[in-house]
Amino acid sequence: MLMTKSSLRNTLLIAMPTMSDPYFSGSVIYLCGHDEAGAMGLIINQPLDVPLFDLFRQTGIACNASTLHFDNILFGGPVDIERGFVLHTHEGVLEDSSSILVSPDIALTSSHEILIAIGNNSGPATYLVALGYAGWGPGQLEKELVSNVWLNSPADKSILFSTPFDQRFAQACARIGVVDPALLSHETGHA
Repeated sequence: MLMTKSSLRNTLLIAMPTMSDPYFSGSVIYLCGHDEAGAMGLIINQPLDVPLFDLFRQTGIACNASTLHFDNILFGGPVDIERGFVLHTHEGVLEDSSSILVSPDIALTSSHEILIAIGNNSGPATYLVALGYAGWGPGQLEKELVSNVWLNSPADKSILFSTPFDQRFAQACARIGVVDPALLSHETGHA
């Protein structure tokens, strides 16, 4: 996805308390792409009850469980749930055609090869693995933002890669000055 002047790529979406969709209630989404064709992101605070080591074992990729960064795979969103994505730090030139550069130092890759690299300790320094993604059609995300379904926050690598999953919602809120997420209003409206 190409970046546009009003692109929200490389930002976080924070679900408002009025979010009734069970897939997105309480979620924080990292937007990997946003342009006139729509938007795509990964939910970064909903770990599945599937250890990352199990993914390696089931796919036949050798790895040492003690070298994996996260214990569990994330639920990235309800679209294409069988497809895996690796969000990772990036230095240098992307060699994999299945990778997209989200920011100067963060990339998204969907190839089997990156899992092999992670398994043999030659992969990215920092990463998270998600199944599925969240997607919006043209103009859909913009309408949801106007309807106060989401708050938007600057992305932060520490939230993406080192904050415990259960603290990511509060940390994303804190980035925009919301100290206590419980105080977010359940009412929406426009001034």
